[in-house]
Amino acid sequence: MRRLRKGDLVVVISGEDKGKQGRVTRVLAERDAVVVEGVNRAKRHVKSLPERPGGIMDVDTPIAACKVMPVDPQTGKPTRVKFQVVDGKKTRIAKSGAALTVQE
Repeated sequence: MRRLRKGDLVVVISGEDKGKQGRVTRVLAERDAVVVEGVNRAKRHVKSLPERPGGIMDVDTPIAACKVMPVDPQTGKPTRVKFQVVDGKKTRIAKSGAALTVQE
């Protein structure tokens, strides 16, 4: 089990986008990176397709997983994650003791 999952609310703790919050849209485990909506945006030249027009678009690019922390659901602050077995299932727990559930 990983500390970050798709749908988690996270906050950026370092870099150009420090302090921004957003939801994880993709987890790239092989690169140890995540894609967060509204964070680390870049311009991409996109060819037109029948379902969308072409042009220059803003896209979310991956950010290193070590630069983001999940937001504690009770306090609203960044928190570290610990793992605990509850009812035979391994769950992610925030510092406040609240379970980190995915909001998709």
